[in-house]
Amino acid sequence: MTDEKFMREALRIARNAEGRTSPNPLVGAVIVKDGKIIAEGWHRQAGTPHAEIHALNMAGDLARGATLYVTLEPCSHFGRTPPCTQAIINAGISRVVAAMSDPNPKVAGRGFELLRAVGVEVEVGLLESEARRLNEVFIKWITRRLPFVTMKFACTLDGKIATVAGESQWISSEESRRFTHHLRDISDAILVGVGTVLADNPSLTTRLVVGKNPVRVIVDSNARTPLESKVVVDKSARTILAVTANAPADKISVLKARGVEIITAGNGERVDLEELMHALAEQEITSVLVEGGGTIHFSLLRARFVDKVFAFIAPKIIGGSCALTAVEGVGFAKLSDAVELNDFTATTLGEDILISGYVKEA
Repeated sequence: MTDEKFMREALRIARNAEGRTSPNPLVGAVIVKDGKIIAEGWHRQAGTPHAEIHALNMAGDLARGATLYVTLEPCSHFGRTPPCTQAIINAGISRVVAAMSDPNPKVAGRGFELLRAVGVEVEVGLLESEARRLNEVFIKWITRRLPFVTMKFACTLDGKIATVAGESQWISSEESRRFTHHLRDISDAILVGVGTVLADNPSLTTRLVVGKNPVRVIVDSNARTPLESKVVVDKSARTILAVTANAPADKISVLKARGVEIITAGNGERVDLEELMHALAEQEITSVLVEGGGTIHFSLLRARFVDKVFAFIAPKIIGGSCALTAVEGVGFAKLSDAVELNDFTATTLGEDILISGYVKEA
């Protein structure tokens, strides 16, 4: 139980940098001697010292003979920073307890081998499921070269996201909207379909909480995004337009001249979502928050790119057979094809119910 207590502390402090370490993982480290924590550290940003280094620097000479609890296998290779394994050895740490091995196939297990080779006691697997959940974004990106995709929508009890007249502000509560901006803050990118841009002219920035703005990705097969739209003119964040090879070249040129980045994905009528996701991953965009509309929601669900769903359900009933719903498209013809969630939770935010869960594998 003592080991578990210290590992839980390492997992807790790792979240201090949530949304800040991409494309690196979240990592927390705790150094313990004589049953007491003498130092802590967490990875803050890619290219800066890792969690173990922060903790070792805090511990100084007291690290000799101590136990290091770390949420992820210490690195053993030179990347943007030197390897942590050598620093651990030099500091005289006698025991390392790690929650999980590095999921990177190129380095997994190598750090543990180096530590054991010089006599450091190594234990692996304590609270591994919690550690894997902590780094679900990094694990998907490093093993599959795809971003972790979270879908968010707010709807009424009857599933509507707007009235028949198109009014949608505000279906959800202020608390729900604030949480949505938290999700934006911790995501690398926010993705919407061009229909959302045409209908709402959103800024797609983080405003209701203090944080960073995500990269804005607009799925816009024919480059219909207006030149005067906020995502083009406000320069608050990078804007990427995902188009097909058939998009008008003259419009693309003007958009590029105004600072909009272009990803060409597919040469058909619609953007090839698989090409787009791989292209985003190549740009080290490891997490994508999808916020609409209903057509792009269905396309991503049907293609099984969505990993997690946040559904904010407001205690309102709008009605209307033509009122927009959270997920549209052609729909699934059979219940057996429906997307199901597992590991889901339900809680309240203001007057709303928030249901979140992970998409079951097909």
